[in-house]
Amino acid sequence: MKKKVMIVDDDPYILITIREIFEPEGFEVVTASGGRECLEELKKGFKGVILMDIMMPQMDGWDAIREIVARGYTEGNIIAIAMLTAKDVPDQKMEGLQEYVIDYITKPFDPKELVATVEEYFIYQKSKE
Repeated sequence: MKKKVMIVDDDPYILITIREIFEPEGFEVVTASGGRECLEELKKGFKGVILMDIMMPQMDGWDAIREIVARGYTEGNIIAIAMLTAKDVPDQKMEGLQEYVIDYITKPFDPKELVATVEEYFIYQKSKE
């Protein structure tokens, strides 16, 4: 399986930076500037790891995850969802979504650690097959 990662963030700098971190490591990178764009990519068949920002206009990360779950995209499409955020502690909106969010990564992040974390999701998924 091709290693795919989707970065969902309203900051274009973050989208570019994370793409530049993952592509040299052999990942196919998909970017989405918000929750609605993320849902469109899932509708097109994206399968992989999602790195989701929390604070975004129109549809924040928590609302996007609720919609992902409601549409059934967690069944076979997503290997993992990790929150990628400037907030250093999870908020109450995470309530009920713990089973879908497997990590909480704070910005600024260490690029090597971020890649290693995402690699672990793929290794774990492969071990389950």
